[in-house]
Amino acid sequence: MEKKFTSDEIPLAQLLDQVRTGKVQLPDFQRGWVWDDGHIASLLASISTSYPIGAVMTLQTGNPDVRFRPRPLEGAKPDPSVEPEFLLLDGQQRMTSLYLALSSGGAVPTQDARGNNLRQRYYADINACLDPFKEREDAVFGVPEDGIVRTFRGEVLIDVSSRDAEVTSEMFPLDIVLDYSETMSWQLKYIQYGPGEHNARVERWKAFTENVINAFVHYQVPAIQLVRSTPKEAVCQVFEKVNTGGVTLTVFELLTATYAADDYHLREDWNGRANRFAKHPVLGLFQATDFLQTITLLSTYERRQRQLAVKPGDDKAPPVSCKRRDILRLELTEYRKWADTVSDALERVVSFLHGEHVFHARDLPYSTQLVPLTALFVLLGEDAEKHHNRQRLRQWYWCGVFGEMYGGSTETRFAYDLVDVAAWIADDGSEPRTVREAQFQAERLLTLRTRNSAAYKGLYALQMKRGARDFHTGDTINMQSYLSDSIDIRHLFPQRWCSANEISDSIANSIVNKTAIDARTNRRIGNSAPSRYLSRIESVHGIETGELDAILHSHDVDPITLRNDDFAGFFNHRFERLIKQIEESMGKPVNRSADRSESPFVDRDKEPEQLRSHVKSLIAAEESKVVEFKATARRNLHTGEKDPANEWKIVKSIAGFMNAHGGNLLVGVTDEGSVIGVDEDFQFVSGGDRDGWELWLTDLIASALGSTAAAEMTVKFCDIDDHVVSKIEVGPSAKPIFATPQKGEKKPCFFVRINNSTRELLGQEILDYQQRRWPS
Repeated sequence: MEKKFTSDEIPLAQLLDQVRTGKVQLPDFQRGWVWDDGHIASLLASISTSYPIGAVMTLQTGNPDVRFRPRPLEGAKPDPSVEPEFLLLDGQQRMTSLYLALSSGGAVPTQDARGNNLRQRYYADINACLDPFKEREDAVFGVPEDGIVRTFRGEVLIDVSSRDAEVTSEMFPLDIVLDYSETMSWQLKYIQYGPGEHNARVERWKAFTENVINAFVHYQVPAIQLVRSTPKEAVCQVFEKVNTGGVTLTVFELLTATYAADDYHLREDWNGRANRFAKHPVLGLFQATDFLQTITLLSTYERRQRQLAVKPGDDKAPPVSCKRRDILRLELTEYRKWADTVSDALERVVSFLHGEHVFHARDLPYSTQLVPLTALFVLLGEDAEKHHNRQRLRQWYWCGVFGEMYGGSTETRFAYDLVDVAAWIADDGSEPRTVREAQFQAERLLTLRTRNSAAYKGLYALQMKRGARDFHTGDTINMQSYLSDSIDIRHLFPQRWCSANEISDSIANSIVNKTAIDARTNRRIGNSAPSRYLSRIESVHGIETGELDAILHSHDVDPITLRNDDFAGFFNHRFERLIKQIEESMGKPVNRSADRSESPFVDRDKEPEQLRSHVKSLIAAEESKVVEFKATARRNLHTGEKDPANEWKIVKSIAGFMNAHGGNLLVGVTDEGSVIGVDEDFQFVSGGDRDGWELWLTDLIASALGSTAAAEMTVKFCDIDDHVVSKIEVGPSAKPIFATPQKGEKKPCFFVRINNSTRELLGQEILDYQQRRWPS
């Protein structure tokens, strides 16, 4: 096996001379020199006692596959034509400090502990160095460039402004310690003119030479040399393992240095693109490394496809990957090929996210998911805008969010998502693994409390996407109102109220008790009970009760339980509505317990009476924007026969609610509020009972409005005055819902709930309404 490195010891003087001549330089990915005065003095003190200062690591140059633009260490000025023999990977701070202090011939530009700029020269106090009771770090220190150390009053403490002054003060200048000629000259002057008796000076100098000067002259620096054949990715990995300077190397910096060898300025290119992306708040967390990962995904995907085109089914075809080693192998030609295409696709991704009502980076569930999403937009091109393809992209995206699939190591998922989703959308692949494997546990809703969770942010976005309305203006929340009205995730039952009513913080802070609320409305809410702040909002904003109820319904909030300060009833209801949202977005059911009792307030014994009371309250409040009564769903009250016209009325009502704010349809209640029940409908359904009636209704809505609309319904039954009433609840839809008659022309119709009636819109009315209701 080829040896990857050699280790040896190099004399300090030789190493610094290699720095001076340019034989040792830095790869351009190394950051600037940052050590302060205290660190430098401490380093010099360690060498003066022959203490170890750690090894340096170099890379032998000459590998055509590992080309970095070199630059000299700070202070070194080699001939520009000199090509380095070694690149310094680890030890930059130490070697730069030593070169500047010992070999540069000038003052060292550094800083004090407070960050103030200094220019220092470093000295060893001869007497202090020889004093066995003094710490060496107290004997080696920096002095201002002019050689004068003063008190804050301006009094001179130390004067080493000339050679004579140095000798008189017995302060040896360390910038000549490796220069034999200069050291001998200083020695002669010291022995001849230094303070004290001649013999004593000679003895002091001999001791100082032996204990301090010789330590510098004979100091050996441990050196590890990576051989010329070391691959680029190994250089990156080794650097991260051994570099202890506190500055992490990224693949972007390594590629920057690599491309610089071909006179391509990657950082300048990225800065230009970053300025373009900065116009979009949702891209605030998208970094240079993410950009490189996206390009690498596409590049490796193209390589694989090219190989499979020549040799279908080749199990040795190169894999799709964007791990560190793959990015480091990215050729400049590949970067140039994909960079503009990826930049354009990323802006189309912004439009996609805005369509999902993700407007800002802080609300982006996973910034990492931008990488495969952007790559998919590149591969799909204009096909990404097709309705069927967009629906599958959405399903994959939300499965990633609610399955919480992008929280750990993600490079492998990036790769198979790109392959799986691209094939799935092309209709020649099965469901992507992310869609297939994604699971959401219903009880997870109880632990979603902060933006630290992707699912928490995802539900916030979905609520707005479904048509949540601004409490202040009443308009559907869009990007403009989101930003201008300072909309954020805020409590419906205030925290202080919850605490006073013995609602635990964990439940009070759950996403179930939060929705998108503007800052002004939140101030109106304060710490009040809902019954009080809702009245305050109606009074201050001049909003009618029915209109505010419609706004609440657009947030999937039940107005009755909220107005009654019924936290348990409110929580149970909204818990189920949020489950519906997640199921719709993922295209699959969430995982639930057998009795569906994940909400802590569920009481199966009390549920029938609670439902009956709730329905009676709806009937008492009469029909409104969010409540409608229908006497029957199938049976004609006059003829006693099954009537398709009644079925169509049910379809219209549900479609109207979904296209507006959501709402409750009570079947078995006349327009006047009299309960007559749906009992007589049972004779027209399979099984002749409630289950058969619900199954018929589900089939009817799936056929007329689509399976998504059918899944959105929550159907319940209660007994009132010996009659069965059906309560059908739907939330606001995230997209326009068209109703298709089962007979006749079968022309899709668009219905909207307006005030307390359902209207069909036509032509331009539909376009105008959709623009207001689902703003892009």
